[in-house]
Amino acid sequence: MKSICLAQSLLIRACRLAACVTLFASTSLAQVEDFDSIKLYTLKNESGMTVRATNYGAIITSIIVPDRNGDLADVALGYDRVEDYINAVDKPYFGAVVGRYGNRIAKGEFTLDGETYSLLKNNGENHLHGGAIGFDKVVWTVDEYVEGKSLALSYLAKDKEEGYPGNLQVKVTYTLADDNSLIVDYHATTDKATPVNVTQHTYFNLKGEGEGTILDHELMLNAKMFTPVDETLIPTGEMLAVAGTPFDFTIAKAIGRDIGQQDEQLTFGLGYDHNWILDKGGKEGELSLAAQVREPSSGRVMEIYTTEPGIQFYSGNFLDGTLPSKNKGMYQHRTGFCLETQHYPDSPNQKNFPSVRLNLGEKYNSKTVFRLSAVSK
Repeated sequence: MKSICLAQSLLIRACRLAACVTLFASTSLAQVEDFDSIKLYTLKNESGMTVRATNYGAIITSIIVPDRNGDLADVALGYDRVEDYINAVDKPYFGAVVGRYGNRIAKGEFTLDGETYSLLKNNGENHLHGGAIGFDKVVWTVDEYVEGKSLALSYLAKDKEEGYPGNLQVKVTYTLADDNSLIVDYHATTDKATPVNVTQHTYFNLKGEGEGTILDHELMLNAKMFTPVDETLIPTGEMLAVAGTPFDFTIAKAIGRDIGQQDEQLTFGLGYDHNWILDKGGKEGELSLAAQVREPSSGRVMEIYTTEPGIQFYSGNFLDGTLPSKNKGMYQHRTGFCLETQHYPDSPNQKNFPSVRLNLGEKYNSKTVFRLSAVSK
């Protein structure tokens, strides 16, 4: 397939499915293969929630939900134009599915079955979110679109793509339920042993994207332990209790309450950018509550359930006013947060962490549910 330079203004044209539109970009220096196949899909339920996603990067571009008064707002950070996702400064991964390995791998290498694999170092001396062209930077195949209800996407990551072994067939399905649950199912198979850790990287602001900081959002994490990191944000291998530290979110508190404390871990992350070890209650691999976030002024609440053993809480520390928002402003410092369900960072190099190895003949299955609601004062 030939590369097509992006040189047109954003157009929306109807497809046979009313909710499906084709996106074209305006001026851009990037090139994308099969650009004409990039489309936007809409999921909408009876409760007033709308989710839009594209097959470029399996990106969720917007999540529109009502507040306690029924007023709608888009609570997902992102862009209106596809080329902004392609050429985003600092690659924030807005709304994307990241992989083959979400999060960091130390020094861009790991050893599997006696063979050492070298990966691109795209985060200082480390490898981050699958490399320069991870799952967030490719066009996915649309396997099935059930109008307004679900979207199934697949991608074949080839052997040695971004340095990883094995041909990995990945499928991601977004389903919107009438209880305002966005269900994300991940499945994968491989023809050779490989590490797999796929996650969703949406930035949230429950006030509405572009509506100020997230520091007053009240967060609860169902986790009594976390994995501390070194100055490059690679886990040290320890698993420490959160009690008595700024990392204790076992009882809901404002994100900004302790973020400015003098703490080495907060210094390393420039805020929160760490993995919490979820309390699974002996039910590893089963769907369980991971987090709850409440935004006081709107009454919006988000609960996250997952089969994964960990969750990365990132407090938008690297948002710095250089990225345009959908409401014509700029995304300022800490105006969005991520809660990325996952296996732990650098697990391929950390033998005491849960395994991320997927073998020939095995199936990778993971599920995360984002449930939105609103409560009265």
